[in-house]
Parts: sequence; C-alpha cells; structure tokens
Amino acid sequence: MFGDDEVKKAKVHEVGMPIDTMSVEELEERIAILRAEIMRLEQAIAVRQKVRTEADSLFRF
Repeated sequence: MFGDDEVKKAKVHEVGMPIDTMSVEELEERIAILRAEIMRLEQAIAVRQKVRTEADSLFRF
C-alpha cells in the first residue's frame, strides 16, 4: 500500500521517556532534536522581547 516515497513522520522526544533501549545513534538524534527545539524556543523569546521593547518605547511619556 505504501511505497518507498512514503513521508516519514518526524521523531518526537518526550521528557522522561525511557532511553535505556536506545542506541548511541538514537540518543544523538534525540539530542539534535532537542537542540533544534531549544533554538526555536530561544528565537521565539527573542522576537517577543523585541516586540515588548518596541511597545514599551512607544508608550513611554
């Protein structure tokens, strides 16, 4: 039913999930996923801080 062109679902890491049976490669992949997520969150924080700073500067008297 599904061929080689099937879209692979992104792997997800859940905090606290069992890692005892994961290989070194799987653990490294999880670390890469988490690092990418940290970067995404830091970028979101930076955007929000910039917007907040700009809004604060507009409303200062």
